Amino acid sequence: MRESNKESTAHVKKQIKRIGILLLDDFTLISMASAIEPLRMANQLSGNELYNWSTLSYQGAPVSASDGVRVTPDSAMEQAVDLDMVIVCGGVDIRARVEPEHISWLQSQARKGCIMAAVCTGSWVLASAGLLDNHECSVHWEFLASMQEAFPRVAMTTRLFSYDDNRWTSSGGTAPMDMMLKMIQQHHGNALAVAISDMFICDRVRSEQDHQRVPLKHMLGTQQPKLQEIVALMEANLEEPIELNDLAGYVNVSRRQLERLFQKYLQCSPSRYYLKLRLIRSRQLLKQTSMSIIEIAAVCGFVSTPHFSKCFREYFGIPPRDERAGSFSARVLNMPLSVETVETVPSLPSEATRALLRARNESTFASVSL
Repeated sequence: MRESNKESTAHVKKQIKRIGILLLDDFTLISMASAIEPLRMANQLSGNELYNWSTLSYQGAPVSASDGVRVTPDSAMEQAVDLDMVIVCGGVDIRARVEPEHISWLQSQARKGCIMAAVCTGSWVLASAGLLDNHECSVHWEFLASMQEAFPRVAMTTRLFSYDDNRWTSSGGTAPMDMMLKMIQQHHGNALAVAISDMFICDRVRSEQDHQRVPLKHMLGTQQPKLQEIVALMEANLEEPIELNDLAGYVNVSRRQLERLFQKYLQCSPSRYYLKLRLIRSRQLLKQTSMSIIEIAAVCGFVSTPHFSKCFREYFGIPPRDERAGSFSARVLNMPLSVETVETVPSLPSEATRALLRARNESTFASVSL
């Protein structure tokens, strides 16, 4: 029995992921909470300390969020040891909030093999440290154009979140929750991720294939008003797509000029971009409505359901029927675990440990079997 307990202890210690949350002045509070809360709930539902987190700042000084809430971090970033992952929380006026000490510390953590992550505008900090070169990166749409210009070696994307090797980046708002649920799913399985989303009354966990709704002006700046006008026409006419020659005529450009604009600024043909808009709209309808696939195909401008299914599968990798069936709507049966494993976790002075101990009387404690 004693040997069994030792094995259990070793297993629990091995599974704990130590995560440092680096807060920069004027960070976005909702993004920080969206990153941390799934970790807390993963511990509660599993009954084990799967994740241990601590908040960090430069020299351990208190940090104010963009809404004025003041947070006293657990420690200075230089005092954090043995981290498995660092998440940079950015927010307002990020370029003025980055210090050389932030950059050098992040670079040192990366050299140690730490997973580097960012939420909201925190991606700017990782990119400034050269840690996103040749990696795909997500950032809040408001900052997309400036990052594309400042960091040409970073593969910017409009996706809600991205993970590329050991780099995880997320846009703002609640998107960090989707990113963390994806990470938890990879570590501990789909059942735990589903249960966490249920606890947070999250109707659908968005995947890395979901995109932000980015206003085109933030991708192009104030340039190319004709291109913006063409895209606006496309977005307003998804059910009955306009012929490309007609689109060109509406804004007084030639068909060839139209194609050059799309290739130069959106890196695709006009027809491909138009198709993408219709497919993204169809995906939203699949996830958010009870419309039939036939109806969705029609309102998104496809000539037939088979043609719609073929295009959808080629773009998203799965057919529309599987997209709808694969949403995070399943419920997990309660499968109580023994709470003995919790007692094997050392009494560390961390928020993760205290939160886990407080949760022992919750009905959901240890309700998911790993």
